[in-house]
Formats: sequence, C-alpha cells, structure tokens
Amino acid sequence: MIENRSPGDRIFIGTVYIITGLMALMCLYPMLHVLFASISDPIRLMQHTGVILKPLGFSLEGYKIVLKNPNIPVSYLNTIIYVAVGTSINILMTTLGAYALSRKGYMFKKTITLLIVFTMYFNGGLIPNFLLVKALGMYNTIWALVVPGAISTWNLIVMKTCFQAIPVSLEESARLDGANDFVILLKVFLPLSKATMAVMLLFYAVTQWSSWFNAMIYLSDRKKFPLQLIMREILIANSTSGNTMDSDVMFLEEVVKYATIIVSTVPVLCIYPFVQKYFMTGVMMGSVKE
Repeated sequence: MIENRSPGDRIFIGTVYIITGLMALMCLYPMLHVLFASISDPIRLMQHTGVILKPLGFSLEGYKIVLKNPNIPVSYLNTIIYVAVGTSINILMTTLGAYALSRKGYMFKKTITLLIVFTMYFNGGLIPNFLLVKALGMYNTIWALVVPGAISTWNLIVMKTCFQAIPVSLEESARLDGANDFVILLKVFLPLSKATMAVMLLFYAVTQWSSWFNAMIYLSDRKKFPLQLIMREILIANSTSGNTMDSDVMFLEEVVKYATIIVSTVPVLCIYPFVQKYFMTGVMMGSVKE
C-alpha cells in the first residue's frame, strides 16, 4: 500500500508515474495532432503554426475529397484480400519453418538456420528480385506481393525460440500415443504458443496492410492497387498540383494529407487494442536466447 511507504518511496513512485505519463503523452500526441488537423477548417489550418491541441474549427472537406476518389473502395477490397492471403501464407510458412528448425535430429538444421539468418543482412537487390518475379510469371498478380515476403527471418527466429521452450516431454508423450509431426504441431505446440502466434499475426498483418512499395514495383493494373498505393497517389497529387489549383482548393492540401493518414491507419488502430495484451507474453516467450 502507498500509505505504508516512506516519503522517499512515494517521491520515487510519483516521479515514475510522471515520467511514464509524459512518455505516453509523447506517443499519443502525434496521433491526436493528425486527427485534429484532419477535421480542422482548411483555412485556419493553413494559417496555424506550431502544435495543435484541439481542432481548429470543424470541417470534413478533407475526408470528402479522399473518399470520393473512385479507386478507394476497390483498393480497400484489394488490401483486405492481400492482408488475408498474405498473412495466412506468412503464418503457415513461419510456423512450419520454426517447428522444423526447433526440433532435434533434423539434418542440416544449423546450416539451414545460418542460410536463413544470412538473408537478414544480404539480398539480391531490387532488379534481380524484379526479374525473378517476372520470370516466375507472378508479375501483376497477387502472388508478387505475398510470396517473396512469405517469411520474415526475425519472426521465424522468435517463433523457433518459442517452440524450443516447450518441454520435450510433451512431444515424446504425443509420439507414444501415435501422433505425427503435424498432429504434434497442431495439438501441442500451437495451443501453447497462442500469445506468440497473436503477436506474429499482428506483425505480419500490419506489414501487409502498410505495404505499398512492392505493389508499385510489381503491379501495373490500377484495379489491383492496394489502399496504401492509392493513398500515396492522393498525397502526391495534392502536393504537386499547387500551381494549377485556385487559392480555395490550395487550402485543402494540408487537410487532405491528414485525412489520408487517418483513412489508411484506422483499421490497424482498431485491431491493436485487442492484441496488445499478448505483446509482452508473446515476445518474451519467443525472446532470442541460447
């Protein structure tokens, strides 16, 4: 109880609370700044300098400009498909790879692990990757976005370490009951790794949702563009057309940028609170150790 603590302890705890509160405010304010700016009056926003502690008037003109873009509904659907397919492939491949590398007795396990870790520091480069994707017939298809990045090396290592922490006795008991590797993975390992799986799922889903560069390189059909690429085009269009717009429209440039950010990040912000509770447990269970 705080009442039973000495004055020195109370001062220390109070200082910790103040510092933690300030750090939380520093993390929260950029999001509030973007939100307030996106619903502010465009003229007042252009005239304002410094931080924004509340909306400067009220206007939804930025959202109207962004949402009236005919490409937004199609790109939203494309992104949902890319996230669903891509994250499913990510989780499947990472789980299978982590299970194989975490078990004892597999041939060339150390060599394969070394080769996988090597890819964290070196890769073929953009042009060889593009030529490879095109040669495999994946250019301008969903597979060009989800297959090349099917496994994140870091996430694979975290998952592998998590599986290694599971007692071997559970695996041996399952084998005595006649279970094979797939049954052991599904019935023993995955239920004991829910927290880590939730963190991996969120990491992969956020990466897929935020990705735009690969789509810009590998997709040529605008009907297949993801949301982030359309958002990027809107930002560029409003940033480079200042000389051709009248003064009234120019005031909308800043508010459109902020509205674009909100539209593209709201789905992720809605998911985070439900998965946050798994962060500490999941990352600690999969922490890298010898």
